[in-house]
Amino acid sequence: MTNLHAKAFRIAVAVASLGLPAGSALAAGTGQPERWQIAMQNPVTPIARELNAFHTEVMWLITAITIFVAGLLAYCIFRFNERANPTPSKTAHNTPIEIAWTIMPVLILVLIAIPSFRLLRNQLIVPKPDLTVKSIGHAWYWEYEYPADQGGGFKFDSNLVEEADLKPGDLRLLTVDNELVVPVDKVVRVQVTGADVLHSFAMPSFGIKMDAVPGRLNETWFKAEREGVYHGQCSELCGQRHAFMPITIRVVSQPDYASWITQAKSKYVAITPADGPKFADAATASTR
Repeated sequence: MTNLHAKAFRIAVAVASLGLPAGSALAAGTGQPERWQIAMQNPVTPIARELNAFHTEVMWLITAITIFVAGLLAYCIFRFNERANPTPSKTAHNTPIEIAWTIMPVLILVLIAIPSFRLLRNQLIVPKPDLTVKSIGHAWYWEYEYPADQGGGFKFDSNLVEEADLKPGDLRLLTVDNELVVPVDKVVRVQVTGADVLHSFAMPSFGIKMDAVPGRLNETWFKAEREGVYHGQCSELCGQRHAFMPITIRVVSQPDYASWITQAKSKYVAITPADGPKFADAATASTR
């Protein structure tokens, strides 16, 4: 039913978009927003696909409820107006109707809750990771750390590339100087924290969004199934330059990732022993 719903949704999107300007996108692209998009970005992880399917199913349910309520209102307007019904009923209670309008919303909520809780469980239970990366939100840029026990042992800052420095093909407000690089088809655990104020690590095509809270170590995960460059942004109002701290993740093949790790060890700052306790302190704070 999910595939059928998704196909029907795409058909409805196409019909509704006939009046859009030529060349406009019917849906968002992969890894970045598109002009005139009217749907979420194309998913490239299992969680993102499940999230998109759940969104589509809820949209169909909302549409059905809206049509039913609109039809009911129209029926009442034409059936019980003063001209059609000059002598109104004096009925004060109708037990079957009262039971129905109490039970039906409960059943609808249960119908939504079951797949919602299943999705939430899949998001929160992190599979055995192939790689762990720590993301630290600063005002206003991101810092990434690759642990030494997984071939890393370095950290670097990722800042927005200003508009004047953009190269052809770069995206305004989304391009960064240092990208987070991960291998394709690997489970990546992302530990997220904040250095100063609240931030939020969000990547639409991956279906992830996790708050970066100072003194607390949250975590999320993804498994990108397609190589490419994916863009996200801080999704928490964190201050003056909130709109200028993008997230860029480059997904590469395993050989390319191994080559990048070798280059990164000499390019970026090594993690010293003094950096270690910050992991432990944050982890301890997150369990309190």
